[in-house]
Amino acid sequence: MTDLTTLPFHLQLLVREYGHSTYQLIQGLAQIEDLAERTKRAGQIVQLMLRLQPALRELPEVQTRLWNHLHAMAGEEVALDAPVPLRSLTVRTEKPARVPYPRQGPKLRAYGAAVEALIAKALTIEDAAEREQATVQIGRTMKFLYRQHNKENAKDVTILRHLGELSGGQLRLDPAVVDSENLFEMPVVTGRTPAFIVPQPQQREGRDRREGRDNREGRNGGFGNKNGKKRKKGRQEPQQPPQ
Repeated sequence: MTDLTTLPFHLQLLVREYGHSTYQLIQGLAQIEDLAERTKRAGQIVQLMLRLQPALRELPEVQTRLWNHLHAMAGEEVALDAPVPLRSLTVRTEKPARVPYPRQGPKLRAYGAAVEALIAKALTIEDAAEREQATVQIGRTMKFLYRQHNKENAKDVTILRHLGELSGGQLRLDPAVVDSENLFEMPVVTGRTPAFIVPQPQQREGRDRREGRDNREGRNGGFGNKNGKKRKKGRQEPQQPPQ
């Protein structure tokens, strides 16, 4: 039995997924000299792999996935006339390139590097009107992020000062205009469903009394007494006998 620790890491995962017996069957494909017979045997093993992992049926292109897994466990030297394209194994065996990790954090942690990227993009806009509109949108985003990070509201002058620090003083807005027109506030979207208002204790108590009265009237057939006669409001005058 093959020691899994001696196999590459990607093969260890595949052997654990399909089992060591399946891996031995795949290794036996190298002993079959006829290409057509080898491909036929490989197709039978693919069906076995699908039965071992029935959850793979829900995935798109499951046959491509299974044939490439078999190709990885068989090795590059085992030629197969597969019905699907087989990927090169160098992608699995070569060491991936190191992902560069940022060594310098954002200047202001509340806004992150995304806001700095937006500011850099806004600085490339030549049209003055579009640049101003982009600055307003960035200011709204910064105010929203400031509230989320510090759990408190931010004054417009604070956002303008931070905007100037991050842009090197190149993105500027008139503080008076920002304050008078509320440019840094998110626009209110109309047409929304009104918020549900929780009734106060006094309102709830009065509503419960009304509902209880309605339920009692409903049990009596919609009338006010058990005899089925509708209760009339006010005092009734006695009827006079006919003259």
